[in-house]
Amino acid sequence: MRTALLTAAALIGFAANSLLTRGALGHDWSDAPAFTIIRLATGAATLALLVRARHTPSAEHGRWMSALALAGYAVAFTLAYTRIGAGIGALLLFGAVQVTMISTGLLRGERPLGRDWLSVALASAGLVWLTLPGTTAPNITGALLMLAAGACWGAYSLAGRTSGDPLAATSGNFWRATLLGTAALAFLVDTSSLTWRGALLAAVSGSLASGVGYTLWYAALPSLSAWRAALLQLSVPVITALGASFLLAEAIPSRLLVAGVLVFAGVLLSLPSGRR
Repeated sequence: MRTALLTAAALIGFAANSLLTRGALGHDWSDAPAFTIIRLATGAATLALLVRARHTPSAEHGRWMSALALAGYAVAFTLAYTRIGAGIGALLLFGAVQVTMISTGLLRGERPLGRDWLSVALASAGLVWLTLPGTTAPNITGALLMLAAGACWGAYSLAGRTSGDPLAATSGNFWRATLLGTAALAFLVDTSSLTWRGALLAAVSGSLASGVGYTLWYAALPSLSAWRAALLQLSVPVITALGASFLLAEAIPSRLLVAGVLVFAGVLLSLPSGRR
């Protein structure tokens, strides 16, 4: 039950990140570089305060390789949302996460059952349907950026499966990622495009949806196999698409609906019958 609750809360945080990012960039309340830097910095500050408030020694301090993956994800993720919608972006993101994590799990000796492969096939079919050429196919540059973000996030999630102190590890990763992200994007920031609304959404994305959400995810990961962690994340596009419809007034094309149904069916099939 603890793992299920941690996972559910983290997945909601992931969907919130998509919506907050798309909301800020889609309304021109911030440019992508400034949003990313504020997001990383506020996440690092929030986590540092939480680590300090618990008054217990930190068992971990983060790693530069994990921070590089986190920074790569954050930069590509935000730039991608200047070109594609929240729902489609989330499907592409977690499709790349799925490929990265399941492939790595197989190389490390994980052997999913037949039902698990069927789950992967259903979810993958949804992603293939989404990216077929057509009038509602996503912008190619935005799609490639989101796929890169997914690969980075998959690597970051795999690193978290060995975490013994999720809060401290995430905190250490965030301040390192802030340095890397700022170094990569500082010269691209257009301060004239940053509004207080954009800064606020970036701060909420960084402190709550990212900082707290990623800590919960790191806490759940040691109890999840690589393939199941990847597949569970594919439920995020469904949450994101619904949120985009209600909160951002984004249209939901039929292609996204069909893809979402296939992905969600695959996720449900992967769960034990008693947990569906």
